[in-house]
Amino acid sequence: MIIIHDSFVCKPGQASKAAKLMKEVMAQNPHLVNIMTDLTGQYHRMIMVTKYDNLAAWEKAQEAYMNPSEEIKQQTAKLSSFQDMYTTGRREIFKTW
Repeated sequence: MIIIHDSFVCKPGQASKAAKLMKEVMAQNPHLVNIMTDLTGQYHRMIMVTKYDNLAAWEKAQEAYMNPSEEIKQQTAKLSSFQDMYTTGRREIFKTW
């Protein structure tokens, strides 16, 4: 099992907005586990947690964005304002035992 954390450091006042937008756009994604915002640690963070059976499954899901379906194009359009909500981000991939 692979757990992925996509973490974004948002502009002040934007983390909750980013979380709401991401939750709406990712609502139908079967890999989505949680959308979280920080309570402690670095300020203004939004973290999206997804789960996959293995890295190959994650890579296959990423390939869908290279040749987007109409649904993915609509998701991308909804996320156009997301770029303005954060300053930086990172991805962490964990293997569960």
